[in-house]
Amino acid sequence: MSLAKGYAALSKDSPLAPFTFARRDLRENDVSIEILYCGICHSDMHTIHGEWDGTVYAEGTIYPCVPGHEIVGKVQSVGGGVSRFKAGDLVAVGTMVDSCKECSACMRGLEQHCQRGATWTYNAPDRITGENTYGGYSNSIVVREEFVLAVKHAEKDLAAVAPLLCAGITMWSPLRHWQAGPGKKVGIVGIGGLGHMGIKLAHALGAHVVAFTTSENKRQDALDLGADEVVVSRNPSEMAAHTASFDLIVNSVAVKHDLDPFLSLLQLDGTMALVGIPADSHPSPSVAGLIGLRRSLAGSLVGGIAETQELLDFCAEHGVVAQIETTPVQQIEKAFERMVRSDIKYRFVIDMQSIQEPRETKSSALRETDTMVSA
Repeated sequence: MSLAKGYAALSKDSPLAPFTFARRDLRENDVSIEILYCGICHSDMHTIHGEWDGTVYAEGTIYPCVPGHEIVGKVQSVGGGVSRFKAGDLVAVGTMVDSCKECSACMRGLEQHCQRGATWTYNAPDRITGENTYGGYSNSIVVREEFVLAVKHAEKDLAAVAPLLCAGITMWSPLRHWQAGPGKKVGIVGIGGLGHMGIKLAHALGAHVVAFTTSENKRQDALDLGADEVVVSRNPSEMAAHTASFDLIVNSVAVKHDLDPFLSLLQLDGTMALVGIPADSHPSPSVAGLIGLRRSLAGSLVGGIAETQELLDFCAEHGVVAQIETTPVQQIEKAFERMVRSDIKYRFVIDMQSIQEPRETKSSALRETDTMVSA
């Protein structure tokens, strides 16, 4: 075993604090990774504060909890049976680190829907030992080869690649499943960590992109991200102008709200996919609004491993990264506070070098690749 340095929550009410723990010895098919950057996701906060106990996590959060599932790093060493990676390779790890690889979902490359339960990057039992998994708010991780992803972006962009591993794939999966692309009109509801990636990706895929926001002052931001049009959803006339015209709407808003105004914008056989998980359920939508034009209301989780690799390759080819601000791990609670206030454009990423050498990390909010390149 090797010792790892991380930050962990010791209870649902405690702040994250330094935590030293053991990473397992390499199994035959394992890859040991030095973590360079780890994105901060709302899921991390929901988990460490026990807000998903009994819902997303049937057994609740297991403490100590080391969160983090938007991981970018460099291979340190590999097990004897590993053939795809070698020391020094740039790699990434997303929301999963294992699955049964035998059920019908896994055989279809949909490990996130593993019928025996995917092994999440943190707060899940290891399939062999049963020990709790610890995530990317740490300086190293050991992962089964099949769940390690190759990174082709330039090293200068690695911090901004990290959010692709959750925010990016969460939006990419429904866009690909419902075939967003040229000739399709796609709506993205919400312009936050998820939504801003949805706008960028739908634009890069060649779709006509309409961004929905409740705030007029976000109009220019959405256009700058690649939206063709912006609708303030509180403006009835702006909403009415798009009635029955969308092929797909991806709704990233994770708070309870009325879905009917957005469902009315779907054309015949249009779909709205929900990707946010609100603490309280949305009001039940109108059945009449669904059946009138054979509209669909669907949900979408993160993508499988093959789909996540497809996303990373596409983003490397088209210059797509997240818009981020880096933070030292010692400032994690301040980052959480700002994230709750939506005081970030659009994603925080932890610079894991800070766990070795505590220091202030320069903001990289403006240090991103040009992401407006079309597919």
